[in-house]
Amino acid sequence: MQDDLNFLLTNRIPRITATHFMGWFSKIESPWLARLSIAIWRLFTDLDLSDAKTRRYRSLHECFTRELVEGARTVDMGESVISSPCDAIVAACGRVHEGQIYQAKGLSYSLRELVGPDTDVTPFEEGAFVTLRLTSAMYHRFHAPHDISVHALNYISGDTWNVNPVTVRRIERLYCRNERAVIGARLEQWNAPILIVPVAAVLVASMRFHFADVLMHLRYRGPHRIRCDAALRKGQEMGWFEHGSTIIVFVPAGFVPDAAVVEGARLRMGQALLHRSDV
Repeated sequence: MQDDLNFLLTNRIPRITATHFMGWFSKIESPWLARLSIAIWRLFTDLDLSDAKTRRYRSLHECFTRELVEGARTVDMGESVISSPCDAIVAACGRVHEGQIYQAKGLSYSLRELVGPDTDVTPFEEGAFVTLRLTSAMYHRFHAPHDISVHALNYISGDTWNVNPVTVRRIERLYCRNERAVIGARLEQWNAPILIVPVAAVLVASMRFHFADVLMHLRYRGPHRIRCDAALRKGQEMGWFEHGSTIIVFVPAGFVPDAAVVEGARLRMGQALLHRSDV
């Protein structure tokens, strides 16, 4: 019954309209309204602002996209380690097998459908993936998981289903339905490809990337595939969600998840996510 109610409340609403509304509401600059909204938000989440650079906000948007104080996160700088790009809960991890990725018990989806026809998925067959879910209360910025060179950003418009566990268990091909961006990059250490796929959700349909001077959102009508040429050091900020959602990381064969990366585990940005297995 609780799962049914959760599903109805978070999905049987006009999702795109609600998302547009939240985008507008969150950017209203009114310190008292921001304080009131944050107080209400805290009644339903474990929002913790103790490591935020500032705790006074002109809008909800400023709180959603907050920066952290220096040293709030420690990045694992081991050469064989790919670190978590964000604070998150591990929703799933495993291998890409015959082009399919595990979503939840009894459900899988196609890597090709997720990333679109313009992205070569061949290098990722039998490679590892980790699905990272950001809750609304978490730190919403994401960072380079290793020294990488970004060469492409592919924006794919879509729906805004909630990506909470209840919905993940019920909606087939969930991540392929939602708005998302596909970041194509290479791991400099091994000259190997890596895909980083931020997926938006209800109330969260805006993504900003430092290496592309454009805000991706449901009303975006610009080029969907943008060529990039950006070198990022491990731990360097890549961009942010404007509320919280999901990031899926794909690497080729030869990498294995860290022992701490199991379904349901909470990770912090910079924590070990994957290891090169032959090092």
